[in-house]
Amino acid sequence: MTALEPQSINWQVTSNRQAHRTDRFSGQQLTVRRGQPFSFSMNLNRSLDSGDSLGFIASTGPYPSESARTKAVFPLSSGISRGGWSAQLVSNKDNVLTISISSPANAPIGWYTLSTQISSQGNDFVQKLGTFILLFNPWVQEDGVFMSNHAEREEYVQEDAGIIYVGSTNRMGMVGWNFGQFEEGILDICLSILDHSLNFRRDPATDVARRSDPKYVGRVLSAMVNGNDDNGVISGNWSGSYTGGRDPRNWNGSVEILKEWKRSGFRPVRYGQCWVFAGTLNTVLRSFGIPSRVVTNFNSAHDTDRNLSVDVYYDAYGRPMDKGSDSVWNFHVWNEGWFVRTDLGPSYSGWQVLDATPQERSQGVFQCGPASVTAVREGDVNLDFDMPFVFAEVNADRITWIHDVRNNTQKQNSTDTRSIGRYISTKAVGSNSRMDITEKYKYPEGSSQERQVFEKALGKLKPRMAFGATSARHLERGGREPSISGKFKVTGILEVGKEVNMALILKNLTSDMKTVTVNMTAWTIVYNGTLVHEVWKDSVTISLDPEEEIKHPVKITYAQYEKYLKADNMIRTTAVCQVSDEAEVVVERDIILDNPSLTLEVLDQARVQQPVNVQMLFSNPLDEPVKDCVLMVEGSGLLLGSLRIDVPTLRPKERSRVRFEILPTRSGTKQLLADFSCNKFPAIKAMLSIDVAE
Repeated sequence: MTALEPQSINWQVTSNRQAHRTDRFSGQQLTVRRGQPFSFSMNLNRSLDSGDSLGFIASTGPYPSESARTKAVFPLSSGISRGGWSAQLVSNKDNVLTISISSPANAPIGWYTLSTQISSQGNDFVQKLGTFILLFNPWVQEDGVFMSNHAEREEYVQEDAGIIYVGSTNRMGMVGWNFGQFEEGILDICLSILDHSLNFRRDPATDVARRSDPKYVGRVLSAMVNGNDDNGVISGNWSGSYTGGRDPRNWNGSVEILKEWKRSGFRPVRYGQCWVFAGTLNTVLRSFGIPSRVVTNFNSAHDTDRNLSVDVYYDAYGRPMDKGSDSVWNFHVWNEGWFVRTDLGPSYSGWQVLDATPQERSQGVFQCGPASVTAVREGDVNLDFDMPFVFAEVNADRITWIHDVRNNTQKQNSTDTRSIGRYISTKAVGSNSRMDITEKYKYPEGSSQERQVFEKALGKLKPRMAFGATSARHLERGGREPSISGKFKVTGILEVGKEVNMALILKNLTSDMKTVTVNMTAWTIVYNGTLVHEVWKDSVTISLDPEEEIKHPVKITYAQYEKYLKADNMIRTTAVCQVSDEAEVVVERDIILDNPSLTLEVLDQARVQQPVNVQMLFSNPLDEPVKDCVLMVEGSGLLLGSLRIDVPTLRPKERSRVRFEILPTRSGTKQLLADFSCNKFPAIKAMLSIDVAE
């Protein structure tokens, strides 16, 4: 009798991928989820005999070992085994065995090799059968990433396009983002991110074994999506100058970034800012099966010294100063991943903050999280990971200082306990509307619980300071009430190319006459507060009758700001108002100018595998030509890769109409994203939902 040998394998890829909900990944690689059986059939050279024994080996990583649980050796059995790896004989006819393989719900994720171990006719040998990818399984209750709600699971694992909120508290905007986790080659690149991490390079065996744990994987990815320590995916740049790379505002999604990283031999892609890091991390988390979402925090504090306050400085002329290392970002974007916290206990499971934007080192590396959102809300800043930093982002106090350049002294001007951490936002499940999740991060501003949580956190971070902290919070301006109030009001339309019209409204709060000296400036800024250039300044002295209110007009022309405006379209106006010998009043307002609109329209009904025409409309609003115009278009399921179209120079006030073709590959509602850039408008965005019929 001849020795038993496998002749061919049928991996039953289509049915396995459907059963494991991995059928949206492009390509024909067997991709399955842990804790759930998959089947394949094996054609043998003869029928199975009582003297033959058949077993299997599943292994992952460069040094697989049974003790590290990166290798499993298990027999073919007729019963179902619980917990570990197992192989069950489903049917045996005409030399064809159908076998069902089960993996544990806590197996490490990644590439696996499956081999068979055959003992036949006194011969023992091992034969490699093939490879497969094992992912997290949010559909299975035993998996740490299990999510019970069907609609949430569809959104946070299977949705491949989304919306990211940007702008400022008084003008929230949004950009579409193509996550594209199912696009060709993306899952492979995401898995290779793990193999480029510092942890893998130092100790591959341990690193691969720890890939069973979503909190470990999430933390590694938060370090690897930025390129700071490890040749990770994206190089950050907030300078306002992006030569040698792409303006962060020009990206439409993660697919191009990940492909570029691989194409360049794994060198960081230039350039990203927070929403680019978050959009890309979201792609990787969803591709692995960790439910995740992109979250925006408006007025986000960057507290560098763990004292839960951020210091903001102005000089006497009203100029904002780059002094101190703290800052307040108009908005900051991070991610939340959904998984259990076995290290902290069940009450801290659920959403966890992961932040790939490189701001502060954690354990020597630019990484952040996972920080339990519940723990942030309760002020448990002593827990892992990076809790004090995340807590400060949404809760710090903002302290304004006036710096006297002549004698190098500064005095505290005001304390604001309410402006940090506003309108924390994410895209709603199943729709493009904004969902406000601020109450998940903190108790209502000004409530007694919110105060108690702040005191608790401060007590854990700075035991000696906590005692005097409360009084400091209530003793604003050293206890003296200001005699005047001020605010900037926008009085015209805010559009790039138009004059900015505002009014500084000053009110005398007393029954005495007051003389106010006002120093005003306006700077173009990057959204994280980086000052780009002063574009306007003015000084006036204003007399106010008792309880009088006046409006002082502010005009900034296009010619003044045009050269210095960045793709953020942000201008910061500041007024320092001095009343004789009293404390100054600082008035500040960030404004965002609107871009001209970019319109996309589909010209016929979209159907799978049928070309569809789309047209883009754009009007040049300026009295001068715009040149170097480029339109970049992408959308998962609508076109392969991205489309780049050079658009001819537009004369003043000229309207442009550009037609292009897309070829949908999947049915359902898909998101088409466009970015139009030219010498006068660095990044104009448009998005369009397209319903694709079968």
